Amino acid sequence: MAVVLITGCSSGFGLEAALAFARNGDTVVATMRDLARNGRLAAAAEKEALALEMAPLNVAEPHTFADTVGRVVEEQGGLDVLVNNAGINRIGAFEDTAEATLREVMEVNLFGPLLLARAVLPVMREQGGGWIINVSSLSGIAGLPGDVSYTASKFALEGAIEALRHEVDRWGIRVALVEAGLHATGIFADALSGPLPIPADSPYRPLIERRMAGLGARIGDAFPPRKVGELLVRIAESDGERLRWPADEVAERVMATLFGLDDPARDEFLRGVAGSDWWSRGDPGPDAPG
Repeated sequence: MAVVLITGCSSGFGLEAALAFARNGDTVVATMRDLARNGRLAAAAEKEALALEMAPLNVAEPHTFADTVGRVVEEQGGLDVLVNNAGINRIGAFEDTAEATLREVMEVNLFGPLLLARAVLPVMREQGGGWIINVSSLSGIAGLPGDVSYTASKFALEGAIEALRHEVDRWGIRVALVEAGLHATGIFADALSGPLPIPADSPYRPLIERRMAGLGARIGDAFPPRKVGELLVRIAESDGERLRWPADEVAERVMATLFGLDDPARDEFLRGVAGSDWWSRGDPGPDAPG
């Protein structure tokens, strides 16, 4: 069975992923920024008699990543699956959004996952394989008003992971992106529970108010996060050919509209453009001696 490290496990997708991998018989290290928020996960695991470890990890503190990964490898003998799930959202018009907010979202949603992935790569190369699965969003392939900071972070993550795919495949390391639509997770509930993030004199107030009202009207029809937890297990057991995985029916329709090529054909096209087929096959290279 696999050794799985998951971020953002206090609620939502992370919590469901931890339970799903534990049900599958995998060794789960479920991390969260504040271990005091482990109550829901601990109660659910106890109810089902599931064994999992909980540990602190703040994805905005990359200086801690090496120690966390090292401890997992030392205690478990390896690390087979990293699930980058932790994330934040800050709704608001771009012109109204403070620079500090933009940087906060990019730090958590982009730099955190990428630097944690970089921390596990030496382990996965040494053991000859592994999975880096990233929970993304339809906001990573289609931008909507009021979501500039979140969309920017997800578009950037998707591009980086697609590029990384072609660097690490020769070692049997697979990467994936989960494209999620509207699910009943804290990231949306938090956005709707507080005051609207709109300055009193903002020219964008009617636009953002309408967007927030629309989101609030749809939240009752949001998909359950448990489906994503189960999907993550299926991804980790797949052959790795698929890069983008729709998390729900809406995501599947949007992806079918936006993407004309399936992932293997897209890979072939991109490798042809880059001239990197030899690398992905594990060949020594066209200029190698002999």
